[in-house]
Amino acid sequence: MSGAVSDDRVVVALDVGGTGMKCALVRPDGVAVRTERHPTDAARGPAAVIDTIFDVADGLIGKARADGLTPMAVGIAVPGVVDEARGVAVWSANVGFRDVPLRDLAVARLGLLTTLGHDVRVGGLAEARLGAGRDADHVLFVAIGTGIAAAHVVDGSATVGAHGAAGEIGHIMVRPDGPRCGCGRPGCLEAIASAAAIGRRYAELAGDGAEQTPGAAVTAAIVAERAAAGEPLASRVWQEAVEALADGLATGQALFDVSTIVLGGGLAQAGDGLLGPLRAALHERMTFHREPRLVAAALGDEAGCLGAALLALDAAGVRDTDAARVLDHQEER
Repeated sequence: MSGAVSDDRVVVALDVGGTGMKCALVRPDGVAVRTERHPTDAARGPAAVIDTIFDVADGLIGKARADGLTPMAVGIAVPGVVDEARGVAVWSANVGFRDVPLRDLAVARLGLLTTLGHDVRVGGLAEARLGAGRDADHVLFVAIGTGIAAAHVVDGSATVGAHGAAGEIGHIMVRPDGPRCGCGRPGCLEAIASAAAIGRRYAELAGDGAEQTPGAAVTAAIVAERAAAGEPLASRVWQEAVEALADGLATGQALFDVSTIVLGGGLAQAGDGLLGPLRAALHERMTFHREPRLVAAALGDEAGCLGAALLALDAAGVRDTDAARVLDHQEER
C-alpha cells in the first residue's frame, strides 16, 4: 500500500525501562523522524513514572503537530507481565507497576488510540519485520541481558500467551543442580547464561583473585574479552554459558520450529565470540529438528521503540513498513 498513506502521518512510540525511555515519532514506513531519550526515575514511584510517560508522549504529539505532522496513535512498551488485550501493565518490578490500566489512562490523557506491549515482545516484532529476521516468517527473538526473555513472531505477529507471559525462555530449567534463579527455582537458563549470571559466576570462581577495578564488578563483557584472549577461567565461564544457551535454544527450537533465531540484548554484542561457539553447540544438539539460522539483532536498542511504533501502526490499520529503508536510515545515523 505504498503511497496510500500520506507522509505527514506518524505514531508516537515509547519504550519504557527502569532507567530511561526511548521515544520517537515514526512514519508508516517504519522510519523515525524524531527521537528522544528521557530518564524514567523509577525510584520516584509508579504514579510519577506514569505522569512522565504521558508528559513525554504529550510533548511529542505537540511537536509533531507543530511540524505539520498528524499523530495517529500511541504505542507504549513496558517490561514485566503485560496483558496486551486489556492494555494493562500487570506486573513490572523495574518500574513498580501493578495492574496499571496504562492503555485506558493514556487514551483519557492523550486523546489518541493507544496500544500497550511488552518490551521484549515488541523488540522481537521489530527485528522480525524490520531487522535481522525480516526474511523469515517464523522468528524467535531472544534478548540476553540482565535476564533472558524471548518473543515468538509468526507472520509478523508476536505470540502473547493466555496470560500475557509468553516467551519466558529464561526460566527453562537447563541445570537441575544449578544456581537458584530469582524466580525461586534452581538451574534456570537465566541463572546461568544471562549477562548478570556470567559476571557473577566469574567473580565467584575467581574469589579475591579476580582482576578488576577496585569497587567494580566484573561484567559479562569483560569475561567475553578475557575468554577471547585465552584466559582459562574466563573461557570456562563463557563455555558454561554457551552450553546452557544452546540447551535453552534447542528446547525453544523443539517447541517453536522457527527458521531464524535472532539474538539481542547486551550479551549479543560479543558478536562472533558468542555466535560462533553457540552455532556449533546448537548444531550438536539438533537431531530430527531443522537447524535454525542464528543471527545477531540488527536494530540495537532502538528495537523496542520501533516495535511499539509497529503496534500503534497496526492498531491504526497501517502496515506499510519497508525494512531496507529502516536499516539504511540507521546506518546513516
